Formats: sequence, structure tokens, C-alpha cells
Amino acid sequence: MVLNVAAYHFVEVADPAALATSLRELAEAGGLRGTVLVAAEGLNLFLAGEEAAVRAFLDALRADPRFASIVVKESWSAAQPFARLKVKRKREIIAFRREDSSPLRARAPAVAPETLARWIERGSDDEGRALVLLDTRNREEVAHGSFAGALALPIDNFTDLPAALAPHHDALADATVVSFCTGGIRCEKAALWMQAEGMANVLQLDGGILGYFEQVGGFGYQGRCFVFDERVALDAELRPLRDGVPAGDVRQEALLQDAMPRDDALAA
Repeated sequence: MVLNVAAYHFVEVADPAALATSLRELAEAGGLRGTVLVAAEGLNLFLAGEEAAVRAFLDALRADPRFASIVVKESWSAAQPFARLKVKRKREIIAFRREDSSPLRARAPAVAPETLARWIERGSDDEGRALVLLDTRNREEVAHGSFAGALALPIDNFTDLPAALAPHHDALADATVVSFCTGGIRCEKAALWMQAEGMANVLQLDGGILGYFEQVGGFGYQGRCFVFDERVALDAELRPLRDGVPAGDVRQEALLQDAMPRDDALAA
């Protein structure tokens, strides 16, 4: 079995190029494949390989004090879901291009998966405010699944979210808004931006959809969660839609690249 890990961590990185080089060497030494994104604001990674090699990589990463507390989500597949290893430097680990959305200054308040499940069941938060689940992913991802009744915006890129959300601003004013995404990066930046725009009751889903699946399962969620590799999408038990796909399936990789949120990546 192949161990798949996904993780991100917001922390100031003074020399992204040097970090990218060292992480590439670590991943190559273990024969890992996937994507590692490095920026001045932190790190985002999706890697897969033999369990011992993946855990050795994570141990080495956590030996760096900047990433000692990084939270990692795990899942398993029968085959390697990535065709190759890619390590990139980026201006942001997910492009949003909003100065008022940096988690380096302050983290967005979060709601735990167990609490959100309780709110979904009752239809409101603990104070009785209406609950609105805001999907911050693109339309290709949403097509695979989302929380029932969530507000999904017709966007192709994360940078499109502010304009797409503008018509809903007044309607959300008195609600508790919980932003969510696959693993937590986009929903955190979105929550910070919405707070800066004057929306007081905005939270992010801690750990994103995958964290919710791990802690709660699929309660209140319909369909699967799209992931950017050859597994395509995971169900609430973190089982892939496709498994055993030979690494390097050119057609599948092309489809995934078309669906990937576009960004201002700089090759490391």
C-alpha cells in the first residue's frame, strides 16, 4: 500500500529557494512523488510513497522548528497516485492576492469538525444564528461533492472568490459563515478576507473537508472530495474514486491539470 499525505503550514520563510531545494533532496532520497509548494508564507505539500520513506520525510521536516507542529492528513491507495515529483516556489502557497488575508499576521478562528456536525444537525450555531456553509473551491471540485445546501460560487480560480461573493454579502451579514475547502488553506484565507471586509461571524472549518472526513465521516456531506492526483476524489472513508491507475497516465494527469486552481507558480 502507498501512504498519501497532505499538509500545509503558514510560517515565515526567509529563503523559499533554499527550503525548496532541501525538500526536493529529501523527497528524492525517499523516492517520493507528488507536489511541494514553498512560499514566503509557508509550505503546502501532497506526497505519496512507501510508508517508511514518507514518515522519514515528515520526521526530517518536523526537525525544522518552523514546521515542528505541522498537521498531516493521511490516506492510503493501492498504487502511486502521482506521476512524478514537483517542487515549486510560489508567491503564495495558494494565490489569493489579497493583502488582508495573510495568516502570518493572525490565524482565522476555526470550528472543529465535531462542532460543525452538531451545527449542521440543528441548522444553526450554538447561539441560534443561521448557519451558512461557504464552499471556497472551484466549480470542478464542487461537482464531485460538497456539504448539503452549501453556498457554492461559480468560480474557476480562488482569486475569483471576492467578486463572486459580493452579491451575497448582505444576506450573510446576520449568519454564522463557515468557509471550507479541501484541506484548509483556501478557507482560512477566505475567512480572514471576509473578516477584513466587515463580516464578524466568519469561521474556517478546521482541517477542511479531509479533516472533517477523518474526525466525523460524511455526515451532512454529499458525494466525494476532489483531490489533485490520480485518485480523482475521496469518499468519506478516504477511499479513492480510482485506484490502481498506473503512474504517468498522461490523459488523467492532463485532466487534473485542467482542474487545478491556476496560480502564479515559479519553478524551483
